[in-house]
Amino acid sequence: MADILEQALRGENLTPSELSKLYDLDIFTLGKAADSIRTHKYQKKAFFNLNRHINPSNICADVCKFCAFSAHRKNPNPYEMNLDEILAQAIASYNNGAKEVHIVSSHNPNYTYEWYMSVFKEIKKALPHIHIKALTAAEVDFLDRKFHKGYDRVLEDMIESGVDSMPGGGAEIFDEKVRAYICKGKVSSTRWLEIHKAWHSLGKMSNATMLFGHIESRAHRIDHMLRLREAQSPQERVDSKNGGFNAFIPLLYQRQNNYLSIKDFPSGQEILKTIAIARILLSNIPHIKAYWATLGINLAVVAQEFGADDLDGTIEMESIQSAGGAKSKNGFDKDELIFQIQNAGFTPVERDSLYNEIKVYA
Repeated sequence: MADILEQALRGENLTPSELSKLYDLDIFTLGKAADSIRTHKYQKKAFFNLNRHINPSNICADVCKFCAFSAHRKNPNPYEMNLDEILAQAIASYNNGAKEVHIVSSHNPNYTYEWYMSVFKEIKKALPHIHIKALTAAEVDFLDRKFHKGYDRVLEDMIESGVDSMPGGGAEIFDEKVRAYICKGKVSSTRWLEIHKAWHSLGKMSNATMLFGHIESRAHRIDHMLRLREAQSPQERVDSKNGGFNAFIPLLYQRQNNYLSIKDFPSGQEILKTIAIARILLSNIPHIKAYWATLGINLAVVAQEFGADDLDGTIEMESIQSAGGAKSKNGFDKDELIFQIQNAGFTPVERDSLYNEIKVYA
């Protein structure tokens, strides 16, 4: 079994089935290997940022079985924000110290193409120094299909309108049989990767996610990671000049208020092993994020010992994961986040959206 770990660390061309055997290793062996990589890259630094999530609407043209956010029978509270409401939230958060607005929404059939772009333009006009992270590849695909623009045009218009980077949502699990069951009709795995590679070709950075803990197998998770590794340049890139994936974010599935009946939920060890394996396999993606909004702050901090080096940020208001049961609705206080990181023996580092260090809390 140790041979598999050594082969994985050397980046040998193994199949998802073969690499799935990494899960059979004890958690301390996996954790030690992942932590060695993490420590070599970042020592004891644990990154976070000051950000605000804005979710303009939950009215969605698609019906994903895992989703608790979109308006449906389990969530009969549809809403649509207008431009003034979005702008007011962005300005208030900026005045409160936020350096990034993270704008992800449903696939709302009522908004026009021009409306989306006007949101970014108006935020950038009012707040020229704020970083706009917006539109998942699934949303880009939706805009392309609805308005027949071509995703290249959508991406170019995003940049012209003020979008600085893309989040990693909509990836779910790349296996198409799994996608056909949990999110039929949503962007395909091939298309998701094409959109991100096109975004990178424009010199822009993005993140990549993986939704796990539902009906997928371990091999499906490994396959997902390997596809991301293949899509990224062979050489790790750490700035925005070349474009690429900044971070990989394993998103833990939230069980409440959706149409997947999942009884076997991943254990803490299974979650930590998944994060450790991601750090081992994704040598060319700089950062592994333990997203506290899905993991909870305690497990997210522990994950810093298993290859993760980032926890996301203060968020302020979180609607998507909290709709599924996560305790993340009201964000996280900056001072408390710093305390949690320090208490775990790590050095909190406030970063910007592209992982440039702003302040080290020694």
